[in-house]
Amino acid sequence: MSKINDLRSYINILASAGQLNRANKPVSLVHELANVATTLARSGRGAAWFEQPEGSPWAVFAGAVVSPKLAALSLGCELDQITTVMGNALDPTKGVAPVRVADADWKANILTGDQIDLNKLPIPTHGLHDGGPFITGGVTVSKDPVSGRGNLSYNRMQVLEKNVLGFNVNEWRHTMQFYKVQEAKGEPLQVAIVIGLDPAIMIAAGARYDGDELYIAGAIRGEGVPVCKGVTVDIDIPANAEIVIEGYLPPQERRDEGPLAEFHGYYGELWNSPALHVTAICHRDNPIYQTIVPGEAEHIYIGNVLPREPLLLRFVKHVSNNVTGLHIPPYGNGFATVIQLNKSNPGEPKNAALAAFTAHVNVKIAIVVDPDVNIYDPADVLWALINRVDFSRDVFYVPGAQGHEMDPTADTRGVHTKVGFDATYKPDRRPYGDRIVYPTVDLEKYLG
Repeated sequence: MSKINDLRSYINILASAGQLNRANKPVSLVHELANVATTLARSGRGAAWFEQPEGSPWAVFAGAVVSPKLAALSLGCELDQITTVMGNALDPTKGVAPVRVADADWKANILTGDQIDLNKLPIPTHGLHDGGPFITGGVTVSKDPVSGRGNLSYNRMQVLEKNVLGFNVNEWRHTMQFYKVQEAKGEPLQVAIVIGLDPAIMIAAGARYDGDELYIAGAIRGEGVPVCKGVTVDIDIPANAEIVIEGYLPPQERRDEGPLAEFHGYYGELWNSPALHVTAICHRDNPIYQTIVPGEAEHIYIGNVLPREPLLLRFVKHVSNNVTGLHIPPYGNGFATVIQLNKSNPGEPKNAALAAFTAHVNVKIAIVVDPDVNIYDPADVLWALINRVDFSRDVFYVPGAQGHEMDPTADTRGVHTKVGFDATYKPDRRPYGDRIVYPTVDLEKYLG
């Protein structure tokens, strides 16, 4: 595989793998672009490249990490190696520090002052009930005002004025912790929004990590991410980005922003959030604007799947060395996990499921299957549920457990019932023997 060091090199990889779809006809940024990108992703065809978004000369790219197949391509590994590669990258001892460089291609065009107009960027309005155009695929780069360490995160950002973005940030995120330090001093927090990236950086930004997430991206690529200082902010910014929006969050200022399609499949509420005042828009020549369709597979994959699978796998392997695989399927909104187990004891499936529940509060459904079930194939998992589960004996509940506050089935504190399924084969009940399996053949030998 060719080396990936920015979005453009990754797009070439996707094209070579038959996972890039070019839309060469005009497409509206209001709903239509997101509808097309989502349709392509759901059909397994991969990422979308829009050559003619209406009202903009810039191309728009969507779906960088929209499926396990694309995750493997972005990580430079095989499908069954994703969790191992991510586990290695998330290990703090394996991190690779970013490398400071003098210049960046995104400094070729610098807009400041009255030149700034966010409305000229091809920012889509994705969902039918979204409150307006939102930056969803931008990575927020900030710096701890106490220690000076860097930080990557995701924040939904609604265009409110030509130079102001609503900046949604959860209370528990590092960015909010930095902001509160600055607010207490009556000072703003500088941030940069980076758009159009090597997917290693986007994957790293989805992790909860006590250090600089650029070290994770460095570990994925095996070399430090090049960074350079911003134009109007004192922050180290990835040098290979397409577009950089610089600015600051003033203390004590809040604006209403929302709603937006969220990862749980509903539209999130209107939030009173900090406001990002833009001080510069910088971009490469002929830049590529990158977006993530909110509430769909890529949103869930980056935020819930890739950074958490290694965590859950470590927990379930602690209770059983017979665990052979684990997947957090995007279609489960990050609330479900499928565990592959070569069981040696009939009680093992329940132990493994309980370990997954305690590994991360989000997990409310755990399905344990045998090694002959493809954990990445929803049809195969459903087959196991139908053919290997006696619902009077193989299902168990954990009532009154803590889950995610935004889970539609939980109360406002996130409390609900978790459920486990032992979908493993039980020959002592009825020995059916081997599954029917037809080997895959090279169709070109027959149809070419």
